[in-house]
Amino acid sequence: MSIIWQLFVGLIIGVIARFLLPGQEAIASGFLGWLVTAGIGMGGSLLGSVVGRAIWKDQNYKAGWILSILGAMGLLLLFRFLF
Repeated sequence: MSIIWQLFVGLIIGVIARFLLPGQEAIASGFLGWLVTAGIGMGGSLLGSVVGRAIWKDQNYKAGWILSILGAMGLLLLFRFLF
């Protein structure tokens, strides 16, 4: 059940990141596009949590969602640069 939850939260974070960064990406439409968006969101969550724990040295820091969205935006920019 936790894998489904991670996909769902990653999808939410990926959609928010794509909404905050206007423009076109080379992401396919349909189911594959949703999976790529969820993957970008999950990667952003991982990146945001690593940065947050490195800065605050505590697992209960308050900026988790914000850093996850910023991490996803960074990965989305990297995706745009590569493709």
